[in-house]
Amino acid sequence: MTRRHLQIVVCAAGPAADVTQLITTATQQSWTTAVTATPSALEFIDIEAIERLTGHPVRSTYRSSPGARRSLPAADALIVAPATYNSVNKIALGIADNYAMTTVAELIGRQVPTVVVPFVNAALAVRAPFQRAVADLRDERVRIFLGTDDGWEPHQPGSGSSRRRAFPWAAALEAATPMTSGVPARSTDQG
Repeated sequence: MTRRHLQIVVCAAGPAADVTQLITTATQQSWTTAVTATPSALEFIDIEAIERLTGHPVRSTYRSSPGARRSLPAADALIVAPATYNSVNKIALGIADNYAMTTVAELIGRQVPTVVVPFVNAALAVRAPFQRAVADLRDERVRIFLGTDDGWEPHQPGSGSSRRRAFPWAAALEAATPMTSGVPARSTDQG
C-alpha cells in the first residue's frame, strides 16, 4: 500500500486544540501524519490524543523523547495551521528560533508542497510586515490560505474564539493534496 506523509506544524492559537480533525481527515485519505508544535502551542493541544492518532511523538524540541525514533518519514506535504501572526512573519524571514520554525524553513527550502493557514485578527493582518510576509511566502510557492479566494478571512479583534470552529482544516488538506501530484507516494509495506 502506498501512502503519503503529511507533516503538520501547529502554532499557539485557539484552533490548535482541534488539530486532531486534520489528522483524522488525512488518515482517512491514506496519509500518514506527524505533528510538530511550537513551544507555546503545547499548551493548546492534547499531546496524548495526537500521538495516539499519528503513532509519532509530538515534537517541539530538537531532542527526541527517550526511546522515540529521532527521524520521521520524509514529508510529501506540510501544513502549518493554525499559523499565528508571529509565526507567519518568522517563516517569511527565515527565522528558525525553535524546532518547529526550523522544520518549516527546511521543508520550504526542500520545496515540499506547503500550505499555511493563518489565524490572525484583521488589525494584525493589515500590518505591513504581515502583508510583506504573505507576499514573500507566495513568491516561494507557499500556499497561504487567506482572503476571499480561499474563503478564510482574518477575524475581528476579540472574536477569535467564535471563529475556532470554522477553521478550514479539511480545506487546507484539499489544497495540499493536488500540490503533491508529482511526488511519488511511499510504500508502507514492511515486506
